[in-house]
Amino acid sequence: AAAALPATPALAHHSFAMFDREHATPIAGVVKDFQWTNPHVWIQVLVPDASGKPQEWGVECTSVNFLRRGGWDKDSLKPGDKVKLLIFPLKDGSHGGQLNKLVELNGSTASLPGYQ
Repeated sequence: AAAALPATPALAHHSFAMFDREHATPIAGVVKDFQWTNPHVWIQVLVPDASGKPQEWGVECTSVNFLRRGGWDKDSLKPGDKVKLLIFPLKDGSHGGQLNKLVELNGSTASLPGYQ
C-alpha cells in the first residue's frame, strides 16, 4: 500500500478536468511566445477580441517528448507567426485551453502534425 502513495501526486498533475473537451473551439492570432518546456509545452497567442484589441491566450500542449516524436521542435513556432488553432477551451471561460490541433501556420495548412 505504501508503494502506491508516491504515484498519487503524479496522477493529480495530469488532470485535464479544467478543459471543455466536448466543445473544440477555433482561435486565430499571432504567436507571442512558444515555451518548449517540460512537463508541458505552452503557446502564448495574441487573439484579437471583437474590437480588434489583442487578448493573450495561454494554450497548453503535451510534453516536449510527445511533440518531438510528432515532428515538432523548439523552433516550430516563433513569435510573430500567424496561427489558427483548434483548442479545448477552459471551462471557466478565461482565455486559454488545451491544444487539439494546429490548423494553419502563416497562411498555409499546418505543416506540423496536429494531435488529439
